[in-house]
Amino acid sequence: MPAGRWDAPTPCEGWDVRTLVNHLTAEHLWAPRLLAGESPADVGDAYDGDVLGEDPVGAWRSAVTSSLLAWADVEDPARTVEVSAGALPVTEYAAQMLVDLVVHGWDLAVATGQPYTPAAEAVAEARAYEEPRVAAGGLEGLFAPPVPAASDAPLDRLVAMLGRAPG
Repeated sequence: MPAGRWDAPTPCEGWDVRTLVNHLTAEHLWAPRLLAGESPADVGDAYDGDVLGEDPVGAWRSAVTSSLLAWADVEDPARTVEVSAGALPVTEYAAQMLVDLVVHGWDLAVATGQPYTPAAEAVAEARAYEEPRVAAGGLEGLFAPPVPAASDAPLDRLVAMLGRAPG
């Protein structure tokens, strides 16, 4: 992260870099608990507010490490996990987290002026997950309405589908 960019605005309306990293970090703090069978009610407000503290990078690294370890321990991807929207198959929860990582990775790169080249497979999976949801109008409140893509590049098409103006 370039120094001094924590308060830079991101393509997520009303969110600066720190707010966005806080959001992603909190998601990864939630994952081990939800994957272990806890419900949102069990977790409560444990990850509300600032989860980054004085060491945002360290907080992110710790959260993502715990999350990755929890995901690696999933034995039955067909089982369900309880999220705020209700019960989902673990595979769908994973798809939602992947979308957030790919799209918010783009948001952070734009906000901090850094290059961003996510794995092509991650972009393809995120698009495959979101295309039917966007077509069904199921993203209201989660993402901004789709905008025209600047190019046919898969990442441009993904972020445009989710309300970001690439290019």
